[in-house]
Amino acid sequence: MYKVIGTPLSRSFRVLWALEELGQPYELNPAPPQSPDILAVNASGKVPVLTEGEAVLTDSTAIITYLADKHGGLTAPAGTLARAQQDAMTQRFLDELDAVLWTAARHSFALPKDQRVPEVKPSLKWEFNRNLDRIETQIKGPFVMGEEFTLADIVLTHCLNWAYGAKFPVENQAMLDYGKAMRSRPAHQRVAALMKK
Repeated sequence: MYKVIGTPLSRSFRVLWALEELGQPYELNPAPPQSPDILAVNASGKVPVLTEGEAVLTDSTAIITYLADKHGGLTAPAGTLARAQQDAMTQRFLDELDAVLWTAARHSFALPKDQRVPEVKPSLKWEFNRNLDRIETQIKGPFVMGEEFTLADIVLTHCLNWAYGAKFPVENQAMLDYGKAMRSRPAHQRVAALMKK
């Protein structure tokens, strides 16, 4: 059985959501970043971590890609143009949305106080919305890649959820509607329920 280490209120949400969508059993240790349980398996102290037997996997996108490939769901097949396009969109979300949100988080709480520059946050909010507007023009259907829900949807929706929690106002109505539709998926709701425990 898979074991996920990391609080659901983090990028661990992506891994838990993928496991729920794939119907795979798992055990959750909701350890926070930099906790002893995390440091025991990941020297960076970052979450999430997925263990499978003795194997340890880190990085949420690497983990969900592995799970999707292994279980034959949430992804176009490796070596296809559809997969290359899916990977390009996923990497774009990481570069243009996730990285912006993480920069704001670092300047809010992650960096030592004397290294934080809170004045950067309005610029990051502007950049996030500019990037989101550009991304919205490339969404191909009800899902990022068209008619099939993929791991790209997991990453994009998680970034939208993160933006809400970080008080980044999302100004694009189509993206607000998309996020609401993705959050209505039963697998998403099951993981969201874990955050209330």
